[in-house]
Amino acid sequence: MSRLVVLISGGGSNLQALIDAAQSGHLPADIAAVISNKKSAYGLERAAAVGIPSIFLSAKGFPDRESYDVALARMVREHRPDLIVLAGFMRILSPAFLDQFPGRVINLHPALPGRFAGTRAIERAFAAFQAGEITASGCMVHYAIPEVDAGPVIEYREVGFEPHDTLDTFAARLHGAEHELIVSATRKALRGMGERE
Repeated sequence: MSRLVVLISGGGSNLQALIDAAQSGHLPADIAAVISNKKSAYGLERAAAVGIPSIFLSAKGFPDRESYDVALARMVREHRPDLIVLAGFMRILSPAFLDQFPGRVINLHPALPGRFAGTRAIERAFAAFQAGEITASGCMVHYAIPEVDAGPVIEYREVGFEPHDTLDTFAARLHGAEHELIVSATRKALRGMGERE
């Protein structure tokens, strides 16, 4: 059985999709640990509720991004993951982390490939829709590289805008697409690793 470590910063609804898929057998993997850079992240409670080790690693006390990333990588490695899933992890990982897990870190981003990299992607896409610039946005899962939201894409979903959408109604549909996508893309990435080995 493949082993996942999931990194989060917030509520963990995408983590919940992975937990549910793993428990139902829809995703052939065990979630070995969930790690957050935010102590208040509700996703830590979701993990603890089903017996998954839930760990908080604060960035405070580290002199720079690289030293935090080295400590995070050490913590992740203790759980021997086959794949690391960034499911709403709101920190940019440097090569100090990524180089230790080449081709084994995937990231969920709430925009289509090549569009709206970085933070507030949903809000920026909605503003572009309101300005008449786009008719759809979406979400993708890609391999993480030092350049933000720019690694090779594993899978994506397009989510169209509807005429009477508000930011909230669009975001709700997008999050629904994310929950399906993160399971599907994680499964695909694990399958791809098996083929590479």
